[in-house]
Amino acid sequence: MTRMKQILCVGTAAFALAACGNRTELKPQAGKSLPVVPLGAEAPKKPSELLEPSTQARPERSVELLRRSEEREDDEFDLPPE
Repeated sequence: MTRMKQILCVGTAAFALAACGNRTELKPQAGKSLPVVPLGAEAPKKPSELLEPSTQARPERSVELLRRSEEREDDEFDLPPE
């Protein structure tokens, strides 16, 4: 049984290494083309540029929690632990 586990582990490791070995430039699938050129752009975007999310898709985080200072009201449920 131990021999079978060793063979299985070596096979799994070989498969994992083979799966990540080929890194090439991104290309559209056969029969499909890249998206149309946006209005006003001189050239179509490269695949690496298409993978970057736009600012609308990932807006910057606003760290401003309050717009103005306000006194906090007493919270009747804010009790110390018993």
